[in-house]
Amino acid sequence: MNVSVVIPLLNEEESLPELAAWIDRVMQANNFSYEVIFVDDGSKDHSWDVIQNLQRENRNIKGIKFRRNYGKAAALNVGFHESSGDVVFTMDADLQDSPDELPEMYRMIIEQGFDLVSGWKKKRHDPVSKTIPTKFYNWSARRMSGIKLHDFNCGLKAYKRAVVKSIEVYGDMHRYIPFLAKWAGFSNIGEKVVHHQKRKFGKTKYGLDRFYKGYLDLLTITFTSRFGKRPMHFFGLWGSLIFISGFIIAGYLAYEKFFNQAFKMTERPLFFFGLLAMIVGTQLFVAGFLGEMVSRSSSDRNNYLIEEMIGLKTT
Repeated sequence: MNVSVVIPLLNEEESLPELAAWIDRVMQANNFSYEVIFVDDGSKDHSWDVIQNLQRENRNIKGIKFRRNYGKAAALNVGFHESSGDVVFTMDADLQDSPDELPEMYRMIIEQGFDLVSGWKKKRHDPVSKTIPTKFYNWSARRMSGIKLHDFNCGLKAYKRAVVKSIEVYGDMHRYIPFLAKWAGFSNIGEKVVHHQKRKFGKTKYGLDRFYKGYLDLLTITFTSRFGKRPMHFFGLWGSLIFISGFIIAGYLAYEKFFNQAFKMTERPLFFFGLLAMIVGTQLFVAGFLGEMVSRSSSDRNNYLIEEMIGLKTT
């Protein structure tokens, strides 16, 4: 199969028939064999009934329904697991992403060899209250991840099949799938300017809370990608440095006390700073040690992504 299109949705009953027909026209025009996987993330309207009707009319359409709302990341993760296309697309169900972009993104994956192609909504039809925080968020993501994308959160993306089968999307990490892909060894990441359309039906499902959540998730994925399997490299290093600085302060004060008889150690604020540094340093070192123990006992501690083998028997 050439193409899988994974579409997470929440209360989008009005847009689904038009979106399904639009995708079908694009696929037929380019002679792609395809499947569309709608993942209903606990909709309270008639979205699932619409999906069932669409599937009866077109067997290329498939559906997954969650019992309750789990979030976009969970919907994408399940959709990735069920997909079977050589190139897997993700797009939103609100008709703001254009299926007309899919053929060119497909060619970028197949012919140009990209592992992942992310859409860039260069001209957005959003209010200033969304565009300014989005620009700051994307700037921060570029600096921390080292991935030169203008629009990390664009729902329209194309993936080589191996990418979606090698990553796990959880929490709210759908914003950082390029980061997860790079972490998994898929570093050939491209970008394509895509058309951003005005919302035709319903209203956005995201509020301002997505910006602070996105920032916290960025810190989380940056830390776990660098130190998830090596917590002692972070906690142990900083714990040791802070403890040593506190120990040096305590040594200096002890020298002044016993050789110069200049003051009582407890009368100097520096004494309490040094004591605090030694305590904090010890706590960080112990945290790193405990993290290392947890990491070494993890069931996936030796799970590595092997791209290819030769001359070996697989079991």
